[in-house]
Amino acid sequence: MTVQSTATFLCRAWLFLLVCVFSLLALYPSRLNAAEKSSATILVKDALTTPGRPVTIEAKLISKRLLLIAALGGEPLELVVDGKVVATALTGGDGRAFFTYIPKAQGLAPIQVRVGNSPRVDQAEGQANLAVWEKRHPILTIELASLLEEPTPSRVPRIGIAIESERKPMPEAADELGKLTQFYYRVIYVVTVPGGGDGAQVSAEVRAWLKTNKLPTGYVMTLPSDAKALGAKIDELHAEGWKTIKTGICRSKAFAEAFLQRRLDAIIVPEPTKGEVPRKAKVAKDWKDVRKKL
Repeated sequence: MTVQSTATFLCRAWLFLLVCVFSLLALYPSRLNAAEKSSATILVKDALTTPGRPVTIEAKLISKRLLLIAALGGEPLELVVDGKVVATALTGGDGRAFFTYIPKAQGLAPIQVRVGNSPRVDQAEGQANLAVWEKRHPILTIELASLLEEPTPSRVPRIGIAIESERKPMPEAADELGKLTQFYYRVIYVVTVPGGGDGAQVSAEVRAWLKTNKLPTGYVMTLPSDAKALGAKIDELHAEGWKTIKTGICRSKAFAEAFLQRRLDAIIVPEPTKGEVPRKAKVAKDWKDVRKKL
């Protein structure tokens, strides 16, 4: 084959290849675009505010591939309430985005955060709860551990890393808490996140556990494992006008003491071993007994 014929053959081959590529782009543009985009997960934290006051909602965009979890920065996210986009934000280098929103109606509303128009990330959506409460309503602050059955002796899962699916709520907990929240109390669930843990991930796990076990929907508050974190948060909420946070229902001595040190009520459930009850703390043998202590 001569040099000229070889060049002609190569030109024709390239032309044929280009025709094939453009044909694929014309016939299957959406599939090719989708293949180029990476899949992602959106984690959203619950938020608390009052009607007519702005609230900051935090979301995190991550990519999960095998054992690798990477934050995705510079991506557009949209906050959706009642089916409408009410705010937009870009993720930072740590994958987090912050939205400002002013709700009007009170209640506990589901919110969604989704990926906007991104050329790099495929569609994804995360959900959370927005608690829009009047400050005059009484609020129960509940340590998540106080809802759980005792673990079996051979396995002691740590709350704050993950809520294992086999961990069931204590008997009567769902029914009794449902009665308390149906017409009167609002509820804040408190869970500790160990150092290095992701509060948004834990928040999503807790919401799923509450829903699976038919416990009342509430505001999930994640706190660091610092022993002083709960007390500092109570002080912060009181300073913001949430004076009806007066009672903590708990399992741990540290949780009870955070309330008692501020001259607030603490109810420990179930009854702990002797010597583990702080002075002035109330003790309930089970969740049916909790209602009698309020």
